[in-house]
Amino acid sequence: MDIIVIAIRTFMEAGGIVLWYIAAATFVMWALIFERFWFFAGEHKKDVGSALSYWESRSERTSWNAHAIRYRLISEVNMRLNVNISFIKTLISLLPLLGLMGTVTGMVQVFEAMTYSGGNARSMAAGVSAATIPTMAGMVATLSGVLANTFITSKVQSESDYMEDTLTMDH
Repeated sequence: MDIIVIAIRTFMEAGGIVLWYIAAATFVMWALIFERFWFFAGEHKKDVGSALSYWESRSERTSWNAHAIRYRLISEVNMRLNVNISFIKTLISLLPLLGLMGTVTGMVQVFEAMTYSGGNARSMAAGVSAATIPTMAGMVATLSGVLANTFITSKVQSESDYMEDTLTMDH
């Protein structure tokens, strides 16, 4: 276990301060993604069930008022479905930019090493790793977030379509 902690600490130190920001943003993104999975597995089913039972208990479903109630029920379920989706997408967009910021700060370290050591390759190596590691970490975190977001967006759309199809109007 100690070897894993040492390896992670060494990796984080080699990537520079920006890698800590990438790790924090990735943690928040995945916490929100897991929250959405948790919501789909539990609370969402309760929301759909209560909306369907309310709609089916209505004796009249053809008036303008019934249309408005149906629209409200669908909107409330869709609103709860879309919680935190925009924040997840924002973090997905932010992660590659943080990786690029790590690249820039790492290149600044390389240029500083060149200035003070006259181009010694060993002194420039820390700057090169500080430039490449955050870029890689930002891209890996982004790709994982894009895959999860694609699944979540698909799930939201299918659940929204299900609500539209299930709350039928009596003609």
